[in-house]
Amino acid sequence: MNATGGGGTPRVSVVVPLYQKERYIGRTVASVLAQTFTDLELVVLDNACTDGSADVVRSFDDPRVRLERNDETVPAPENFRRAVQLARAPLVKVVNADDLIYPSALAEQVAVLDAEPDLPLVSCRHDLVDDHDTVMSRDRALRTPDLIGRQDATTVIRRIVRHRGSPLGVPGNMLFRRTAYDAVGGFPDNPYALDVALAARLVEQGGFYGLPRTLSAFRLATGSVTSTAFRRNIALQHDFLRELQARHAGVIRPSDIAVGLLREPVTTLRQRLMAAASSDPSSRSHRWMRHAVDVRLPAPRP
Repeated sequence: MNATGGGGTPRVSVVVPLYQKERYIGRTVASVLAQTFTDLELVVLDNACTDGSADVVRSFDDPRVRLERNDETVPAPENFRRAVQLARAPLVKVVNADDLIYPSALAEQVAVLDAEPDLPLVSCRHDLVDDHDTVMSRDRALRTPDLIGRQDATTVIRRIVRHRGSPLGVPGNMLFRRTAYDAVGGFPDNPYALDVALAARLVEQGGFYGLPRTLSAFRLATGSVTSTAFRRNIALQHDFLRELQARHAGVIRPSDIAVGLLREPVTTLRQRLMAAASSDPSSRSHRWMRHAVDVRLPAPRP
């Protein structure tokens, strides 16, 4: 399955860096192929998986799907960069191998970039889902007015510093121009900040557009990195913020840093709750953590 149909260059490349996601990759692929916008290719880069992930991808009989493979397993940032290098389209969306995009995601985001030809990046909101696609929290990301609609780079960078997390969304939320991606050197080496760090680089190429729509789902899979490497992720997050503040010292204000430091305990608590919720969906602890992550959802029965 190493060729796409039609022969021409697609308008959008959806790329999926894949490693040991046999349980989820089928749902991810299906969500891409179910898009109402159909002028796309789906490039899945198998990072030398040893489970049945690649076989699941091969089971899809669709000429838009292209499966590639690394000879050996490489670190996540390198695999993400290699996946984008394989893309042929001028617009690119990177989707984690266990996440989902909703049917109108590409149509709505392509429309924004078509209307704003100098815009490098558009993002949206996402749901959090568990192993069974049950929604654990709705409408995450882009929760402040300064991230909705078209915004300049300074506004977005200052919001990232104030948030101390990833206020712009996860990789599957974003659609970007390949020219802007190449101009900034692609994904950084920091594996925790792949999404927000790339976005912070891209906005320097012409700003940002936030769609107040929920168009993707980020999976809190049982035993995911989110739940097993919490301390490492916090350290990597701090590394990213220090680098961002140094690079944008001319626009980041002392008040931005102060607000971020005051907010950090809240951000850390939310991350701990989400890590705790990355457990067996049938367990009582998962049900309680699901309610704690989003109090709008009904509390579990005793």
